[in-house]
Amino acid sequence: MTIFSGLVDMFSGIIRLGTRVSADPPSAGSNSSGEPINENSVLALSTAWACINLVAGTIATLPVMVYRKVPGGRKVATDHWLYRILHDDPNADQTEVDFWEYMCVSLELRGNAYAEKLRGSSGQIVGLDPIPPGIVSCRRRDDGVLEYRWTWNGQSHRETSDNVLHIRGFGGDPLGGLSPLAAGAETFGHARALNRTSGSVMRNAMLPSGVYQTANKITADQVREIEDRLALKYQGAANAGRPMVIGHDLKWQQLTMSPGDLEMLESRNFSVEELCRLYGVPPHMVGHTAGNTQLGSSITEQTRGFSMFTLRRRVKRIEAALRKQLLAPRDIAEGIIIEINLEGLLRGAPAERSAFYNAGLQNGWFTINEVRALENMPPVEGGDVPRMQMQNMPITMTAAPATISATAPAQ
Repeated sequence: MTIFSGLVDMFSGIIRLGTRVSADPPSAGSNSSGEPINENSVLALSTAWACINLVAGTIATLPVMVYRKVPGGRKVATDHWLYRILHDDPNADQTEVDFWEYMCVSLELRGNAYAEKLRGSSGQIVGLDPIPPGIVSCRRRDDGVLEYRWTWNGQSHRETSDNVLHIRGFGGDPLGGLSPLAAGAETFGHARALNRTSGSVMRNAMLPSGVYQTANKITADQVREIEDRLALKYQGAANAGRPMVIGHDLKWQQLTMSPGDLEMLESRNFSVEELCRLYGVPPHMVGHTAGNTQLGSSITEQTRGFSMFTLRRRVKRIEAALRKQLLAPRDIAEGIIIEINLEGLLRGAPAERSAFYNAGLQNGWFTINEVRALENMPPVEGGDVPRMQMQNMPITMTAAPATISATAPAQ
Protein backbone atom coordinates (compact mmCIF):
# COMPACT_ATOMS: atom_id res chain seq x y z
CA MET A 1 0.00 0.00 0.00
CA THR A 2 1.43 3.39 -0.99
CA ILE A 3 1.40 6.41 1.28
CA PHE A 4 -1.18 8.12 -0.95
CA SER A 5 -3.54 5.14 -0.94
CA GLY A 6 -3.15 4.87 2.82
CA LEU A 7 -4.19 8.49 3.27
CA VAL A 8 -7.17 8.01 0.97
CA ASP A 9 -8.25 4.95 2.96
CA MET A 10 -7.77 6.81 6.25
CA PHE A 11 -9.96 9.74 5.20
CA SER A 12 -12.52 7.71 3.25
CA GLY A 13 -14.78 7.66 6.29
CA ILE A 14 -15.18 11.42 5.93
CA ILE A 15 -15.20 12.14 2.19
CA ARG A 16 -17.26 9.28 0.77
CA LEU A 17 -21.00 9.29 0.36
CA GLY A 18 -23.05 7.74 3.16
CA THR A 19 -20.78 8.82 6.01
CA ARG A 20 -22.12 10.31 9.23
CA VAL A 21 -19.64 12.21 11.40
CA SER A 22 -20.97 12.58 14.94
CA ALA A 23 -18.67 15.52 15.63
CA ASP A 24 -20.89 18.27 14.23
CA PRO A 25 -19.14 20.68 11.86
CA PRO A 26 -19.10 24.33 12.97
CA SER A 27 -21.86 25.25 10.50
CA ALA A 28 -24.20 22.68 12.06
CA GLY A 29 -24.21 24.57 15.34
CA SER A 30 -24.55 28.05 13.82
CA ASN A 31 -27.31 30.35 15.01
CA SER A 32 -28.54 33.88 14.44
CA SER A 33 -27.28 34.95 17.87
CA GLY A 34 -23.69 34.21 16.92
CA GLU A 35 -23.10 32.22 20.10
CA PRO A 36 -20.80 29.15 20.02
CA ILE A 37 -22.74 25.95 20.60
CA ASN A 38 -20.95 22.92 22.03
CA GLU A 39 -21.22 20.62 25.03
CA ASN A 40 -19.63 23.10 27.44
CA SER A 41 -21.59 26.14 26.31
CA VAL A 42 -24.91 24.26 26.44
CA LEU A 43 -24.25 22.75 29.87
CA ALA A 44 -23.38 26.25 31.12
CA LEU A 45 -27.09 27.05 30.72
CA SER A 46 -28.67 26.16 34.04
CA THR A 47 -31.91 24.96 32.42
CA ALA A 48 -30.13 22.71 29.94
CA TRP A 49 -27.94 21.33 32.73
CA ALA A 50 -31.00 20.64 34.89
CA CYS A 51 -32.96 18.97 32.06
CA ILE A 52 -30.08 16.73 30.95
CA ASN A 53 -29.13 15.95 34.54
CA LEU A 54 -32.73 15.00 35.33
CA VAL A 55 -33.32 12.79 32.28
CA ALA A 56 -29.91 11.09 32.25
CA GLY A 57 -29.69 10.72 36.01
CA THR A 58 -33.17 9.25 36.32
CA ILE A 59 -32.63 6.64 33.59
CA ALA A 60 -29.16 5.79 34.93
CA THR A 61 -30.59 4.88 38.34
CA LEU A 62 -33.21 2.51 36.91
CA PRO A 63 -32.14 -1.15 37.08
CA VAL A 64 -31.29 -2.81 33.77
CA MET A 65 -32.66 -6.33 34.16
CA VAL A 66 -32.02 -9.52 32.21
CA TYR A 67 -34.87 -12.05 32.33
CA ARG A 68 -35.32 -15.60 31.10
CA LYS A 69 -38.74 -16.90 30.06
CA VAL A 70 -39.97 -19.83 32.12
CA PRO A 71 -43.26 -21.76 32.01
CA GLY A 72 -45.95 -19.42 33.24
CA GLY A 73 -43.82 -16.28 33.24
CA ARG A 74 -40.18 -15.23 33.55
CA LYS A 75 -37.44 -14.93 36.16
CA VAL A 76 -34.32 -12.81 36.62
CA ALA A 77 -31.42 -14.44 34.75
CA THR A 78 -28.64 -13.68 37.24
CA ASP A 79 -26.61 -16.53 35.72
CA HIS A 80 -26.52 -14.94 32.27
CA TRP A 81 -23.28 -13.19 31.32
CA LEU A 82 -25.11 -9.98 30.34
CA TYR A 83 -26.68 -9.52 33.76
CA ARG A 84 -23.39 -8.63 35.45
CA ILE A 85 -22.38 -6.22 32.66
CA LEU A 86 -25.68 -4.36 32.29
CA HIS A 87 -26.88 -4.45 35.89
CA ASP A 88 -23.73 -4.27 38.02
CA ASP A 89 -20.33 -3.86 36.41
CA PRO A 90 -20.02 -2.58 32.80
CA ASN A 91 -16.25 -2.04 32.88
CA ALA A 92 -13.25 -1.75 35.18
CA ASP A 93 -13.59 2.00 35.76
CA GLN A 94 -17.29 2.83 36.01
CA THR A 95 -20.23 1.77 38.11
CA GLU A 96 -23.43 0.94 36.31
CA VAL A 97 -24.84 4.40 37.20
CA ASP A 98 -21.73 6.16 35.86
CA PHE A 99 -21.83 4.19 32.62
CA TRP A 100 -25.53 4.65 31.87
CA GLU A 101 -25.46 8.31 32.83
CA TYR A 102 -22.58 8.87 30.40
CA MET A 103 -24.48 7.07 27.65
CA CYS A 104 -27.67 9.03 28.32
CA VAL A 105 -25.86 12.38 28.39
CA SER A 106 -24.31 11.47 25.02
CA LEU A 107 -27.79 10.85 23.64
CA GLU A 108 -29.14 14.16 24.99
CA LEU A 109 -26.23 16.20 23.61
CA ARG A 110 -25.07 14.39 20.47
CA GLY A 111 -27.97 12.11 19.61
CA ASN A 112 -25.73 9.02 19.68
CA ALA A 113 -24.14 6.88 22.37
CA TYR A 114 -21.30 4.47 21.62
CA ALA A 115 -19.53 1.78 23.62
CA GLU A 116 -16.83 -0.64 22.55
CA LYS A 117 -17.63 -4.28 23.24
CA LEU A 118 -14.71 -5.62 25.26
CA ARG A 119 -14.12 -9.30 24.58
CA GLY A 120 -12.27 -12.00 26.48
CA SER A 121 -9.89 -14.61 25.11
CA SER A 122 -12.80 -16.81 24.01
CA GLY A 123 -14.52 -13.95 22.17
CA GLN A 124 -17.21 -13.52 24.83
CA ILE A 125 -18.20 -9.94 25.66
CA VAL A 126 -16.85 -9.14 29.13
CA GLY A 127 -17.52 -5.40 29.31
CA LEU A 128 -18.64 -2.19 27.63
CA ASP A 129 -16.27 0.78 27.38
CA PRO A 130 -17.95 4.11 26.46
CA ILE A 131 -16.63 6.14 23.54
CA PRO A 132 -16.98 9.96 23.39
CA PRO A 133 -19.61 10.52 20.69
CA GLY A 134 -17.93 13.62 19.29
CA ILE A 135 -14.95 11.67 17.92
CA VAL A 136 -16.80 8.82 16.18
CA SER A 137 -17.59 8.65 12.47
CA CYS A 138 -19.90 6.01 11.03
CA ARG A 139 -20.19 4.85 7.42
CA ARG A 140 -21.72 1.97 5.52
CA ARG A 141 -19.12 -0.04 3.62
CA ASP A 142 -19.62 -1.46 0.16
CA ASP A 143 -20.47 -4.84 1.68
CA GLY A 144 -23.30 -3.25 3.68
CA VAL A 145 -21.59 -3.45 7.08
CA LEU A 146 -21.54 -0.39 9.35
CA GLU A 147 -18.01 0.71 10.20
CA TYR A 148 -17.02 3.01 13.06
CA ARG A 149 -13.79 4.99 13.26
CA TRP A 150 -12.37 7.07 16.09
CA THR A 151 -9.05 8.14 17.57
CA TRP A 152 -8.70 8.16 21.35
CA ASN A 153 -5.59 8.67 23.47
CA GLY A 154 -3.45 8.66 20.36
CA GLN A 155 -4.74 5.30 19.16
CA SER A 156 -6.86 4.90 16.02
CA HIS A 157 -9.72 2.42 15.96
CA ARG A 158 -11.68 0.94 13.08
CA GLU A 159 -14.41 -1.47 14.15
CA THR A 160 -17.60 -2.87 12.70
CA SER A 161 -20.97 -3.02 14.41
CA ASP A 162 -19.96 -6.44 15.77
CA ASN A 163 -17.66 -4.69 18.24
CA VAL A 164 -19.47 -1.38 18.82
CA LEU A 165 -22.71 -0.83 20.70
CA HIS A 166 -24.51 2.07 19.03
CA ILE A 167 -27.61 3.54 20.71
CA ARG A 168 -29.25 5.99 18.32
CA GLY A 169 -31.27 8.99 19.43
CA PHE A 170 -34.26 10.59 17.77
CA GLY A 171 -34.23 10.32 13.98
CA GLY A 172 -34.01 6.61 13.20
CA ASP A 173 -31.12 6.89 10.69
CA PRO A 174 -28.96 3.72 10.71
CA LEU A 175 -25.86 5.92 10.63
CA GLY A 176 -26.91 7.88 13.69
CA GLY A 177 -29.55 9.96 15.41
CA LEU A 178 -30.09 13.69 15.02
CA SER A 179 -27.81 15.87 17.12
CA PRO A 180 -29.71 18.02 19.68
CA LEU A 181 -26.75 20.42 19.65
CA ALA A 182 -27.29 21.07 15.95
CA ALA A 183 -31.09 20.88 15.90
CA GLY A 184 -31.47 23.14 18.96
CA ALA A 185 -28.65 25.56 18.08
CA GLU A 186 -31.06 28.47 17.65
CA THR A 187 -32.72 27.85 21.03
CA PHE A 188 -29.40 27.38 22.82
CA GLY A 189 -27.91 30.45 21.13
CA HIS A 190 -30.87 32.64 22.07
CA ALA A 191 -30.65 31.55 25.71
CA ARG A 192 -26.90 32.20 25.84
CA ALA A 193 -27.32 35.63 24.22
CA LEU A 194 -29.91 36.61 26.84
CA ASN A 195 -27.61 35.44 29.64
CA ARG A 196 -24.75 37.43 28.18
CA THR A 197 -26.90 40.57 27.81
CA SER A 198 -28.26 40.40 31.36
CA GLY A 199 -24.75 39.82 32.70
CA SER A 200 -23.52 42.89 30.87
CA VAL A 201 -26.38 44.98 32.29
CA MET A 202 -25.66 43.83 35.84
CA ARG A 203 -21.94 44.42 35.41
CA ASN A 204 -22.10 47.91 33.89
CA ALA A 205 -25.41 49.41 34.97
CA MET A 206 -26.05 51.54 38.07
CA LEU A 207 -28.76 49.92 40.19
CA PRO A 208 -29.56 52.17 43.19
CA SER A 209 -33.00 51.76 44.78
CA GLY A 210 -33.70 55.48 44.42
CA VAL A 211 -32.30 59.02 44.62
CA TYR A 212 -32.72 62.10 46.82
CA GLN A 213 -33.50 65.15 44.70
CA THR A 214 -33.41 68.85 45.55
CA ALA A 215 -33.85 72.09 43.66
CA ASN A 216 -31.09 73.69 45.74
CA LYS A 217 -27.44 73.44 44.83
CA ILE A 218 -25.40 71.40 47.33
CA THR A 219 -21.66 70.93 47.44
CA ALA A 220 -19.73 67.69 47.10
CA ASP A 221 -18.91 67.77 50.81
CA GLN A 222 -22.61 68.01 51.66
CA VAL A 223 -23.37 65.05 49.40
CA ARG A 224 -20.74 62.95 51.17
CA GLU A 225 -22.06 64.04 54.56
CA ILE A 226 -25.63 63.00 53.69
CA GLU A 227 -24.49 59.62 52.36
CA ASP A 228 -22.35 58.93 55.43
CA ARG A 229 -25.15 59.88 57.82
CA LEU A 230 -27.63 57.65 56.00
CA ALA A 231 -25.24 54.70 56.01
CA LEU A 232 -24.32 55.17 59.67
CA LYS A 233 -27.82 55.56 61.07
CA TYR A 234 -30.09 53.54 58.79
CA GLN A 235 -27.99 50.75 57.27
CA GLY A 236 -28.64 47.19 58.53
CA ALA A 237 -31.66 45.22 59.73
CA ALA A 238 -31.36 46.56 63.32
CA ASN A 239 -32.05 50.11 62.07
CA ALA A 240 -35.07 49.20 59.95
CA GLY A 241 -38.09 51.40 60.66
CA ARG A 242 -36.21 54.28 62.29
CA PRO A 243 -37.59 57.71 61.34
CA MET A 244 -35.48 59.75 58.93
CA VAL A 245 -34.96 63.53 59.05
CA ILE A 246 -32.88 65.13 56.32
CA GLY A 247 -32.51 68.80 55.51
CA HIS A 248 -31.62 70.57 52.29
CA ASP A 249 -35.22 70.18 51.04
CA LEU A 250 -34.45 66.63 49.78
CA LYS A 251 -37.21 64.53 48.19
CA TRP A 252 -37.02 60.74 47.69
CA GLN A 253 -37.55 59.37 44.16
CA GLN A 254 -37.99 55.60 43.77
CA LEU A 255 -36.15 54.05 40.81
CA THR A 256 -37.74 51.17 38.87
CA MET A 257 -36.55 48.93 36.06
CA SER A 258 -37.07 50.19 32.55
CA PRO A 259 -39.58 48.45 30.27
CA GLY A 260 -36.65 47.16 28.24
CA ASP A 261 -35.06 45.52 31.29
CA LEU A 262 -38.38 43.96 32.31
CA GLU A 263 -38.87 42.61 28.79
CA MET A 264 -35.38 41.09 28.86
CA LEU A 265 -36.15 39.28 32.14
CA GLU A 266 -39.41 37.99 30.68
CA SER A 267 -37.50 36.72 27.65
CA ARG A 268 -35.20 34.78 29.96
CA ASN A 269 -38.25 33.07 31.47
CA PHE A 270 -39.39 32.19 27.97
CA SER A 271 -35.98 30.70 27.14
CA VAL A 272 -36.34 28.42 30.19
CA GLU A 273 -39.64 27.13 28.82
CA GLU A 274 -38.12 26.71 25.35
CA LEU A 275 -35.29 24.54 26.69
CA CYS A 276 -37.73 22.48 28.75
CA ARG A 277 -39.85 22.00 25.62
CA LEU A 278 -36.76 20.90 23.69
CA TYR A 279 -36.02 18.12 26.20
CA GLY A 280 -39.62 17.25 27.08
CA VAL A 281 -39.22 18.16 30.76
CA PRO A 282 -42.02 19.87 32.74
CA PRO A 283 -40.68 23.28 33.86
CA HIS A 284 -41.51 22.67 37.52
CA MET A 285 -39.11 19.70 37.58
CA VAL A 286 -36.18 22.04 36.95
CA GLY A 287 -37.34 24.67 39.45
CA HIS A 288 -39.36 26.92 37.11
CA THR A 289 -42.91 27.42 38.36
CA ALA A 290 -43.73 30.90 37.03
CA GLY A 291 -46.95 30.79 35.00
CA ASN A 292 -46.98 27.01 35.04
CA THR A 293 -50.60 26.31 34.09
CA GLN A 294 -50.26 23.85 31.18
CA LEU A 295 -53.95 23.42 30.45
CA GLY A 296 -54.78 23.23 34.15
CA SER A 297 -52.99 19.92 34.73
CA SER A 298 -51.69 19.34 38.24
CA ILE A 299 -48.05 18.91 39.22
CA THR A 300 -48.69 15.20 39.82
CA GLU A 301 -50.14 14.74 36.33
CA GLN A 302 -47.23 16.58 34.72
CA THR A 303 -44.74 14.41 36.61
CA ARG A 304 -46.60 11.26 35.57
CA GLY A 305 -46.57 12.47 31.97
CA PHE A 306 -42.79 12.94 32.21
CA SER A 307 -42.44 9.26 33.16
CA MET A 308 -44.93 8.02 30.55
CA PHE A 309 -43.68 9.96 27.55
CA THR A 310 -40.24 11.53 28.05
CA LEU A 311 -38.62 8.65 29.96
CA ARG A 312 -40.44 5.71 28.39
CA ARG A 313 -39.48 6.45 24.78
CA ARG A 314 -35.83 6.90 25.75
CA VAL A 315 -35.88 3.69 27.81
CA LYS A 316 -37.52 1.78 24.96
CA ARG A 317 -34.86 3.01 22.52
CA ILE A 318 -32.07 1.78 24.82
CA GLU A 319 -33.77 -1.59 25.40
CA ALA A 320 -34.20 -2.16 21.66
CA ALA A 321 -30.54 -1.35 20.95
CA LEU A 322 -29.30 -3.70 23.69
CA ARG A 323 -31.57 -6.52 22.52
CA LYS A 324 -30.60 -6.16 18.86
CA GLN A 325 -26.86 -5.65 19.31
CA LEU A 326 -25.97 -7.75 22.37
CA LEU A 327 -28.21 -10.82 22.28
CA ALA A 328 -27.09 -13.74 20.16
CA PRO A 329 -29.64 -15.89 18.27
CA ARG A 330 -29.18 -18.57 20.92
CA ASP A 331 -30.08 -16.07 23.66
CA ILE A 332 -33.24 -15.09 21.82
CA ALA A 333 -34.16 -18.76 21.33
CA GLU A 334 -33.72 -19.31 25.09
CA GLY A 335 -36.12 -16.46 25.81
CA ILE A 336 -33.60 -13.94 27.19
CA ILE A 337 -35.15 -10.49 27.63
CA ILE A 338 -33.44 -7.17 28.45
CA GLU A 339 -35.64 -4.63 30.19
CA ILE A 340 -35.10 -1.37 32.08
CA ASN A 341 -37.37 -1.53 35.10
CA LEU A 342 -39.40 1.67 35.31
CA GLU A 343 -40.88 0.42 38.56
CA GLY A 344 -37.65 1.61 40.12
CA LEU A 345 -39.22 5.09 40.08
CA LEU A 346 -41.63 3.91 42.77
CA ARG A 347 -38.80 3.73 45.30
CA GLY A 348 -39.14 7.47 45.83
CA ALA A 349 -42.94 7.33 46.14
CA PRO A 350 -43.89 5.09 49.09
CA ALA A 351 -47.63 5.82 48.83
CA GLU A 352 -47.80 4.86 45.14
CA ARG A 353 -45.57 1.84 45.75
CA SER A 354 -47.85 0.62 48.53
CA ALA A 355 -50.95 1.06 46.35
CA PHE A 356 -49.26 -0.84 43.50
CA TYR A 357 -48.34 -3.77 45.75
CA ASN A 358 -51.76 -3.80 47.39
CA ALA A 359 -53.53 -4.00 44.03
CA GLY A 360 -51.30 -6.88 42.96
CA LEU A 361 -51.85 -8.82 46.18
CA GLN A 362 -55.62 -8.36 46.18
CA ASN A 363 -56.04 -9.36 42.54
CA GLY A 364 -53.65 -12.29 42.57
CA TRP A 365 -50.96 -11.11 40.15
CA PHE A 366 -48.46 -10.62 43.01
CA THR A 367 -47.55 -13.04 45.80
CA ILE A 368 -46.36 -12.00 49.25
CA ASN A 369 -42.85 -13.27 48.59
CA GLU A 370 -42.65 -11.45 45.25
CA VAL A 371 -43.46 -8.19 47.00
CA ARG A 372 -40.98 -8.96 49.79
CA ALA A 373 -38.30 -9.67 47.19
CA LEU A 374 -38.90 -6.27 45.57
CA GLU A 375 -38.48 -4.69 49.01
CA ASN A 376 -35.27 -6.69 49.70
CA MET A 377 -36.95 -8.75 52.42
CA PRO A 378 -36.56 -12.52 52.96
CA PRO A 379 -39.40 -14.86 51.88
CA VAL A 380 -41.89 -16.23 54.37
CA GLU A 381 -43.50 -19.65 54.55
CA GLY A 382 -46.66 -19.86 52.47
CA GLY A 383 -45.88 -16.59 50.69
CA ASP A 384 -45.60 -18.11 47.21
CA VAL A 385 -49.34 -18.81 46.82
CA PRO A 386 -51.32 -16.15 44.90
CA ARG A 387 -54.39 -14.89 46.74
CA MET A 388 -57.46 -12.88 45.87
CA GLN A 389 -60.52 -11.67 47.70
CA MET A 390 -63.46 -14.07 48.13
CA GLN A 391 -66.02 -11.78 46.54
CA ASN A 392 -64.13 -11.91 43.22
CA MET A 393 -65.73 -15.09 41.89
CA PRO A 394 -67.08 -16.05 38.45
CA ILE A 395 -70.70 -15.12 37.87
CA THR A 396 -71.53 -18.79 37.20
CA MET A 397 -70.66 -19.64 40.83
CA THR A 398 -73.21 -17.28 42.36
CA ALA A 399 -76.40 -18.50 44.02
CA ALA A 400 -79.75 -18.82 42.27
CA PRO A 401 -80.85 -15.60 40.62
CA ALA A 402 -82.70 -13.31 42.97
CA THR A 403 -86.42 -12.81 42.40
CA ILE A 404 -88.00 -9.43 42.24
CA SER A 405 -91.04 -8.93 44.45
CA ALA A 406 -93.94 -7.25 42.74
CA THR A 407 -95.80 -6.65 46.01
CA ALA A 408 -96.66 -3.07 46.53
CA PRO A 409 -94.94 -1.47 49.49
CA ALA A 410 -96.92 -1.10 52.69
CA GLN A 411 -98.66 2.17 53.11
